[in-house]
Amino acid sequence: MEKYETHELDVLVVGAGGAGLRAAIEAAKEGVKVGVVCKSLLGKAHTVMAEGGIAAALGNTDPQDNWKEHFRDTMYGGKFLNDWRFALKHAQLAPECVKELEEWGALFDRTKDGRILQRAFGGHSWRRLAHVGDRTGLEMIRTLQDKLLSFDNVEIFQECTVIHLFKDGERISGALAYWRETGRFVVFKSKALVLATGGLGKIYRITSNSWEYTGSGYALALLAGAELRDMEFTQFHPTGMVWPPSVQGILVTEAVRGEGGRLYNSKGERFMQKYDPERLELSTRDLVARAIYTEIKEGRGTEHGGVYLDVSHLPPEHVKKKLPGMYKQFLEFAGIDITKQPMEVAPTMHYCMGGVRVDPETQMSRVPGLFAVGEVASGLHGANRLGGNSLSDLLVFGKLGGKGASEYAKSLSRQPLVDKDEVEKVVREALEFFERKNGVSPYEIHEKLKETMQNYVGIFREEKDLKKALEIIDELSNIPVSVSGNVHFNPGWHLALDLKFMLLCAKAIILSAIERKNSAGAHARLDYPNPPEEKYNHIVWLEDGEMRIRREQTPKVPDELEPILKEPPSRKWEKT
Repeated sequence: MEKYETHELDVLVVGAGGAGLRAAIEAAKEGVKVGVVCKSLLGKAHTVMAEGGIAAALGNTDPQDNWKEHFRDTMYGGKFLNDWRFALKHAQLAPECVKELEEWGALFDRTKDGRILQRAFGGHSWRRLAHVGDRTGLEMIRTLQDKLLSFDNVEIFQECTVIHLFKDGERISGALAYWRETGRFVVFKSKALVLATGGLGKIYRITSNSWEYTGSGYALALLAGAELRDMEFTQFHPTGMVWPPSVQGILVTEAVRGEGGRLYNSKGERFMQKYDPERLELSTRDLVARAIYTEIKEGRGTEHGGVYLDVSHLPPEHVKKKLPGMYKQFLEFAGIDITKQPMEVAPTMHYCMGGVRVDPETQMSRVPGLFAVGEVASGLHGANRLGGNSLSDLLVFGKLGGKGASEYAKSLSRQPLVDKDEVEKVVREALEFFERKNGVSPYEIHEKLKETMQNYVGIFREEKDLKKALEIIDELSNIPVSVSGNVHFNPGWHLALDLKFMLLCAKAIILSAIERKNSAGAHARLDYPNPPEEKYNHIVWLEDGEMRIRREQTPKVPDELEPILKEPPSRKWEKT
């Protein structure tokens, strides 16, 4: 082991987005030794792309709002396939987590009397999203990063990628990673490990996700013995850029619709009146994405294969003040002044509602010492995530996960062991790509993977397409891959290492989608259009190297909470 760089920690957090930073802060507050590993540079996390706001029932703009309203909206949005325990904790704890962020220096937009201003968002009954223009994620990362760096018991490992988790018996004992610049391997010995690795959008051709989102956290958890839940529920954000091709899929924040943006087809029809006449553009993301997709497929799309999203009816100064990022994004990338011209948008793969199955109190998986928080975890969102719930998810469950991990680490009497032979074995496997001379390029495999997921596992699904996709994924998984050059900053090698993770994630999604023979939220089956007759979730795990799947009843909401759920969500602020 001496030949590898080694670090010994109490809690290792893998990922430095909102969830990872919040977990690291909470663990550091408990006085344990914390390490944070991030693929990119600190502060460059994908959380900065979450622009619209943080959903929390503060009641500043609409005093009638409260945790019960937020809990109900989340459960309805998720088609009651959410684990109610997560939805309840999220709704109750989100306000205090936002206030905590404010205390740490976050600069929110303000009401006239100085409180945090809140805006409307799809699927929310009240104006609930605390925001900073359309740069909320950036402000969150800035604030959490500053707070984390105030602790002297935290070490940051930047541009470092985890590729394997170690166990001592049944419990987590650490991880193997490599420095992206030099290719040198590093061993982390850790009592507890928190996965905060984000999503898996890079398995799709059109996605709002950045290069980091290769699904590593889901796959690492699976390979370590954890379970995944709800993997069929992949959210396509209704509005991604479509032109020019170089920016296809880049997110157009829901804040555009929250501020009054309207959707039109090429005939000038405000088509959401057909699909949700009450909520219109502020319907849930799954419904709006399917509506846009339908308009395009039926020949009412724009020249470049999208629909129009228009804010030109709003005062120009309001647009520039409330949507500065969008104004600049379209002006620079597409040469469009959104105060005068409509945007062209279409759905883009955005978020995975499924993820590692964890305990709602501690965020620990069934593997002792392995925790998961943020997008890589599951339970809160069910079949569909409401806009803004992701940022409050990061804060609430990042905090709980950090506390759970630190308490677990403190409970151990010794540092779990990392097997030297296992380190050597994983290193050898990682370097095998250089030794193969006749393998296929990882870029070729990745392109086929993305096309397969885009074409066969998209917004609308059918059994024959899903089975075709499964067949292709199995074929791709068995193709030998080779790379040239050496380990020094070699993107081809990095991709080759990521492919195993991406293919595992793709298979978990497809298997779950085949098994769900009904339509719910983000999972729409053309051959099974009816909603499920009973509420259940799919659980995926590995057994003897084979992926298994089972159905499990969704936890029943307790009788005392049932009265909250009687009335469906509506745009209540317009009726007061």
